[in-house]
Amino acid sequence: MLQQVQHDVLDILSTSSRSHLRTLALDIGNTAVKYGCFEADTLVESATGQTPEQVRAAVQRLQPEHVILASVAEPTADWAEELRQLVPGQVLEFVPATTPLPIGNAYATPHTLGADRLAAAVGAAWLLPGRSVVIIDAGTAIKCDLVTADGVFRGGSISPGLAMRFQALHTFTGRLPLIAKPADPAATVPLTGADTQAAIRSGVLNGASAEVGGMLAEYEAQFPGLAVLVAGGDAGFFRTRLKRPIFVVPELVLMGLHRILVHHVST
Repeated sequence: MLQQVQHDVLDILSTSSRSHLRTLALDIGNTAVKYGCFEADTLVESATGQTPEQVRAAVQRLQPEHVILASVAEPTADWAEELRQLVPGQVLEFVPATTPLPIGNAYATPHTLGADRLAAAVGAAWLLPGRSVVIIDAGTAIKCDLVTADGVFRGGSISPGLAMRFQALHTFTGRLPLIAKPADPAATVPLTGADTQAAIRSGVLNGASAEVGGMLAEYEAQFPGLAVLVAGGDAGFFRTRLKRPIFVVPELVLMGLHRILVHHVST
């Protein structure tokens, strides 16, 4: 299935219906700010950990025609006001409840839906049209979201991310130490920890793997031929541990934001 997913992704990126706009997508997350510049639907540059000054310099250098910005951490009004002084076209503040989308949205409370989750769903539907897809966005939180083959976002689940799990064990107990994530995401973690630190690593890392793997098994039972896309800072961890073919798309949220902007300026 992995080879088929790769083939489908390449097909979508090479279609003649590609947008020829130069756009910039800005993703303001809980722990970092990331931008991506797209030329004819191809990501030509991206960077993470950006300050407002660095974003301003990138916009001046890249000269996008249009910009979209989304945030799960802070209001976007100040960012948008400054960007409107630099960009000749649209500066779109993505609001999940009201911004027009190229996919359907069946979420019952769209005003509470994180912009990153919905943008990732748009990116998944664009990369793999006509297929049911589960997106695992493994960052501050672990989000498992479903887009069905009819191009509708159905919702999903949110649980603590790896760093948050380690932090919670330390914060809400009297004696458990704070353990860092392994530097190597592919490092083997024994199931049975022989000391307290090893036991914490097993509980957090093996537990998170079992949690996500079990959810994927449930989804696969309901949606035969399901594709799995993984994004986020801990994508490498899950890529090495999930016992099924997956496709890692690190810039999935940026791709989705770009497609939302293209949809907006083209309608």
